[in-house]
Amino acid sequence: MLIFETVAISLFTSTKNLFYLLNFNYIGICLSTGMYLMQHKVKYARNFVQLAVGLYMLIYLGIICRENMQIEGFWYYLFLGVFEAATIHYFVAKIAGPFFFGRGWCGYACWTGMVLDFLPYKIPKSNRKKLGWIRYIIFLLSLTFVSVLFIFKVDYLKNIMFWSFIIGNIIYYVLGILLAFIFKDNRAFCKYICPVTVFLKPASYFSYLRVKCNHSKCIHCNKCINSCPMNVEILDNSRKRKNGTECILCCNCIKGCPKNALDLK
Repeated sequence: MLIFETVAISLFTSTKNLFYLLNFNYIGICLSTGMYLMQHKVKYARNFVQLAVGLYMLIYLGIICRENMQIEGFWYYLFLGVFEAATIHYFVAKIAGPFFFGRGWCGYACWTGMVLDFLPYKIPKSNRKKLGWIRYIIFLLSLTFVSVLFIFKVDYLKNIMFWSFIIGNIIYYVLGILLAFIFKDNRAFCKYICPVTVFLKPASYFSYLRVKCNHSKCIHCNKCINSCPMNVEILDNSRKRKNGTECILCCNCIKGCPKNALDLK
């Protein structure tokens, strides 16, 4: 809550725009409430946060306010030289923020993951595939798409960005649901397709907030590893642990540990 309150006050003070004060306070309150409920073992606490934040960003910011909050919107505002909307969102949630809370965005605020987490394969039923290279192609395609619009000075950029947000989200949902059923893994889209992870993964390596194991309590039952939707090698406390930059802080491992050997700190 303190992080988002700081961002809210800083942006409001510098821009005199009340929206930033309301926006980041709302997100901070939702996240803080969700974490409180998770600590008290409320079953659907994280889903509550996902819906509260994800629907707000998808419906209100994306559709009603017509702001493209996908990666194309980030390139769009970046090329315009405007530090607002998607550029602020990306800076806070996906570029600077992950140095503190890793890929918490993916676990608590992503409107794509919000839907995928309700599918039946919460624990992956198949081995992880070596398809992560696809995300870099999507990342470059998004950059190329917006670059071409600016190079050729295409008219009605704002409308194009809005419709690319709508169409892009439809494609993401269709792909995400298809991949979940094909690979029997709700988070297959996040692992192989999502271009935002190109920003998230490097910063997440240095994340301050991480799940760590107290090996004096651990009985090596591997329930934590088997319950992880992102295939993270939870028992390894080093930053080089397998799939370490994939952790979405869902805390399934912590809830499933019979000896309370894991903690988020």
